[in-house]
Amino acid sequence: MKLTELQNRLFSISSEQDFENLALDIFAFQYEKVEIYHTFCQALNKTPDKVKSIEKIPFLPIQFFKSHQILAKNTTYQEIFTSSGTTGKQTSKHYIADLEIYEKTFVKAFQQFYGNIEDYIVLALLPSYLERKNSSLIYMVNNFIKKSKHPESGFFLHNYDELSEKLKSLNQQKKKVLLIGVSFALLDLIEKEKFALQNTIIMETGGMKGRRKEITREELHQKLSKGFGVKNIHSEYGMTELLSQAYSQGNGIFSCPKTMKIFIRETEDPLQLLPLQKTGGLNIIDLANITSCAFIATQDLGKKIDTHHFKILGRFDHSDIRGCNLLAL
Repeated sequence: MKLTELQNRLFSISSEQDFENLALDIFAFQYEKVEIYHTFCQALNKTPDKVKSIEKIPFLPIQFFKSHQILAKNTTYQEIFTSSGTTGKQTSKHYIADLEIYEKTFVKAFQQFYGNIEDYIVLALLPSYLERKNSSLIYMVNNFIKKSKHPESGFFLHNYDELSEKLKSLNQQKKKVLLIGVSFALLDLIEKEKFALQNTIIMETGGMKGRRKEITREELHQKLSKGFGVKNIHSEYGMTELLSQAYSQGNGIFSCPKTMKIFIRETEDPLQLLPLQKTGGLNIIDLANITSCAFIATQDLGKKIDTHHFKILGRFDHSDIRGCNLLAL
């Protein structure tokens, strides 16, 4: 199947059957075109003629994004997104063949859960990401800021006083605001100032990045909810190796966009999938990853609530702590 045909089907998914059919076709495409994934599948004796359901598709361990260029044959890349990492640690690299696919994916995912980005003033408190290059999160949020077309939208580094004044002023004007920030920076902000915001969505992207002691998401949300004066804290779940994002609108329960699906694997037997409400490793199907790998076994722990909803419960003990990642249990 041709790449252009797969890309054209990506944004017309309207049913579970559409998702499964496209996932199986992308599996067949990547089996043929992505060298390391082909080798991995062959080692497991999982070939397209033997895999007839998405539950049987092999999930490539996420560590391969650190050691290999995962890109379909005869494909050139426009951008390389890299993960954050401590000094000396090898970082993940995601080779992006088509930035337009990424942009369309994150715009449609946001729209699915929040409506048009143009309706929001977007304020971004992402100092750790702004201080490095090639962050997929910065690329997405910068795109949101441009699309919002509000002169008040923008990034903030360490200018907390200016951000506090802006939040209070916009609140008085009853403007619709999205404040998206890394966890430690949001905590820094509410330690300097207390708020009572009525029309602002507070969205954390996870991660203390070594700036603070790791705490549970529940504890983080309690602190942020009190500090900002809001009922619910929202969350964005994404990573360097993905082009799709899941969102939580409260209570730490994430919803998948139309291009994404979660499975939970047994921690002792990675080829065994678990039923609902059981804790294990997160396997992610991200159909937007057509030219890299759409089937990834992550180092996050979680459980599925139902077909489209899941919770993050931490990370495997032996895995690297990465900036885009979520809080420890």
